[in-house]
Amino acid sequence: MAERIPDYRDFWLHYLREHSARRTRAIHYVGTALVLAAAAALVVTGNGWWALAMPVGGYGFAWFAHFFVEKNRPATFTHPWWSLLSDFRMFFLAVSGRLGPHLVRAGVDAG
Repeated sequence: MAERIPDYRDFWLHYLREHSARRTRAIHYVGTALVLAAAAALVVTGNGWWALAMPVGGYGFAWFAHFFVEKNRPATFTHPWWSLLSDFRMFFLAVSGRLGPHLVRAGVDAG
């Protein structure tokens, strides 16, 4: 993606199109769940090593999915904050069963 996307609304649709493969989204969900588990472990134990585990789990799974499943470049490289926000948004919409209409609006098969 060579040009910057001017607003988050347009970015969200782009983000979903960059996650069109169900396997990509599933791998992202695993990474996001690991981030949340590591954050909980950090709070419960106070052990700072859990803070290091968060980006490793989150980005490790996400980037694997982009490079080997979706075969595209992660949005993190061009829009890091919107990408992080969108990852959690996609995760929580998926686990609550509300992601489908967003995928349809982005032109992605909600399957």
